[in-house]
Amino acid sequence: MTAPELLPGTRRALLRRVAVGQAQGRTPSLAAAVVRGGHLVWTGARSMIEGHAPDENVQYRIGSITKTFVAVLVMRLRDEGLIDLADPLEQHLPDTAAGGATIRQLLSHTSGLAAETPGPWWERTAGELRPELGHLLEDQPFRHATGERFHYSNTGYALLGALVAKVRGLPWGEALRQEVLEPLGLTRTTLLPQAPHAGGFAVHPWADVMLPEPLTDTALMAPAGQLWSTTADLARWASFLAGTAAGGAEKVLAPATLAEMRLPAGAPEGDWTACYGLGLQLLRRDGRLLIGHGGSMPGFLAGLWLSPEDDVAAVTLTNVTASAAVWDVAIDLVAIVAEREPRIPEPWRPFTDADPELLALTGPWYWGPTALALHLRAGQVLELTALGSQARSSAFQPESDGTWIGLEGYYAGETLRVVRADDGSVSHLDLGSFVLTRTPYDPAGAVPGGVDPLGWHAG
Repeated sequence: MTAPELLPGTRRALLRRVAVGQAQGRTPSLAAAVVRGGHLVWTGARSMIEGHAPDENVQYRIGSITKTFVAVLVMRLRDEGLIDLADPLEQHLPDTAAGGATIRQLLSHTSGLAAETPGPWWERTAGELRPELGHLLEDQPFRHATGERFHYSNTGYALLGALVAKVRGLPWGEALRQEVLEPLGLTRTTLLPQAPHAGGFAVHPWADVMLPEPLTDTALMAPAGQLWSTTADLARWASFLAGTAAGGAEKVLAPATLAEMRLPAGAPEGDWTACYGLGLQLLRRDGRLLIGHGGSMPGFLAGLWLSPEDDVAAVTLTNVTASAAVWDVAIDLVAIVAEREPRIPEPWRPFTDADPELLALTGPWYWGPTALALHLRAGQVLELTALGSQARSSAFQPESDGTWIGLEGYYAGETLRVVRADDGSVSHLDLGSFVLTRTPYDPAGAVPGGVDPLGWHAG
């Protein structure tokens, strides 16, 4: 089933936003694509050359969007049991000055490693200057204690690429091609540019003139930002990251693993606006959660952002070194589609395989005097919601041992158990030691501290 075509007014608004971005951003070209429902529904471009806008097959350098590909390779290793995210790097890649950082910390930029390599600037110099991993790090490469705080690290992702190569026994780029690019049909995503591709330029900050940027091969630093791709390929990649891609994408990475990558790696406190997952950036913008990544290399800027709630993603590729006016174009394209053509929800349908014992658990429950309701959803998912209070809520997925594990909020990772009396009837629910009973402070339930024998009374 293909996604409905966008309305003419929406398409014009998208093209106008791209045109404004190209003009105000003073970029030689700007190419864009929009995905909805897992399908490419719009492409557009503007160029400084009249009548010569790039199409969806033209390659641009995508910078740090490369990190999303590296993260998928690492998560594949985890899912195969070859590594654990809690493993220190030195367990699999010994003899680096960063061996004490864990794989999870490297993925989430919480390793404390320096952001960049020792000079010269790696993005504009040939990779041959750093032929060994040791050349990527200073003798004391940590800027912060491991796990202490978020600190973006390009060198951390170079080490993750080396980790993939070590565990797989082949270059990380070859592992990427075999395990990810070919299965997903990303035939125009490559380590080095392949025609047709855009040239990268710097635009003078105070004059409308340009300077070509060198197209360097960064070698060992390539996992931090080397890849070249197209709007068509990145549209497919966005669908994959969103979990809406068809055609056997689950063989590349399980949907549950992709969902894990899209969560904050260290849940931020308060009303956060930006954080990082496992290889993915997370933003909150105008009430909308956006997941994706930005990218920059000399001569190029890129953006890939998706809104899971709206089921819309957008990609932008430009060939300019620096331009504040183009950073938000992809985000704005998502908003244009989401606001002009809001997602139509799937119709409600009942499920036919409801377990009678689970059905009997539904309805009101009480944590002390706090009223809650337990709902049964498809897939034997239990959903606990508050009734007229600010009590904590969560969905719970079933486990093979007959328990349920919380999926969100306060109860994320906590266990929900059904406790039965000697006669087999349900006595109460145990939620991480909290006792839920069918009536408030049920004297027949195992309420910690017991229940006053007088019961409820006027005082």
